[in-house]
Amino acid sequence: MAALVPFLIFCQALGAFVGAFTAVWSEIAYVRALQDGEVDRAERAHLDVLAKGLRFGMTLLLLASFALVVLGYVLHVSQQPALSASYWTSILLAFLVIGTSWALSRRHVSFAFGSAVVFTSWWFLAYLTIGQLPALSFGAATAFLAVTTAIFYAVLRIGRFIILRK
Repeated sequence: MAALVPFLIFCQALGAFVGAFTAVWSEIAYVRALQDGEVDRAERAHLDVLAKGLRFGMTLLLLASFALVVLGYVLHVSQQPALSASYWTSILLAFLVIGTSWALSRRHVSFAFGSAVVFTSWWFLAYLTIGQLPALSFGAATAFLAVTTAIFYAVLRIGRFIILRK
């Protein structure tokens, strides 16, 4: 059973990176779709395929995370995953991506803000799953996410302005 742990960690990281790269791809595709002033049927179909990629990444990430928690409990590991700050940070990020994506689809938040939140959260999840995010408390990670989201909001907004201005 312990041999299952590396596979689940790989699945968790794969899901996070599928979501992160699909978030980048969807941002590029959306800006290209808006260059002509409207989103036509073919462009909408392309964006729907990207949404399925994001859904696959999130499903894989959450299932692998849940399996790791259950496996940690079954194997009686000394540090239970559900008691760590990084676990709850990843769960917050997953719910943030899901909630913001839902709000974007229902037009409850602006596209600029919602896409910045989703984009930043996916990359935080990717870096968190491979251990490249510094070990932070839950509150510090939340504050770091807020600051990074504001920076990405500005960068994406400027990038869209430059691309769509032409």
